[in-house]
Amino acid sequence: MRRAVLATTGISAVTVALLALKPHQLPALAGVTPPRSPTTSHTSAGTSPGTPAGTRTFTGDPIDTPYGTVQVSATLSGGKLTAVKVLRAPDRNGRDQQIASYALPRLTQEAIGAQSAHIDAVSGASYTSQGYTQSLQSALDQAHA
Repeated sequence: MRRAVLATTGISAVTVALLALKPHQLPALAGVTPPRSPTTSHTSAGTSPGTPAGTRTFTGDPIDTPYGTVQVSATLSGGKLTAVKVLRAPDRNGRDQQIASYALPRLTQEAIGAQSAHIDAVSGASYTSQGYTQSLQSALDQAHA
C-alpha cells in the first residue's frame, strides 16, 4: 500500500513538472529570423519599384499592446496574400523579444495559409497575437477599399 502511494505521488510530481515546461524553439534553430526592433518608417500603399504588376503592399495600423506596438505590412499579388512583414514588434525586454520571435512567424504562416486575418492566437502571446491580427486586418481593409 505504501509503495502504491509513493509511486502515484512520484508519477504525479513528474507529470506536473513536465506540464510546467514550455517548449521553446530558438529562432536560429527553426530557420526563422527574429523580428527587428521597432522602426519609425511607414511605407505607403502601392507598388514598390521592382515588384511585378499586380503586386501591392499595404501597411497596417500600428496597434499598441501592453507590451509594445505591433505593426505589419501585407503583400498581395493577384488578390492573394503572399507575404506579411512584421514592421514593429514588442521588444522592451528579453521576454518580449522571446515571445515575439516565437509567435510572429507562426502568426504569419497562419495568415498566409488562411488568406485572412481571421487566425488563432498563439498561446502565451495573446496581446501580440491580437495586435498582429488587428494590424493585418487594417492592411487588408486598405487592399479591398
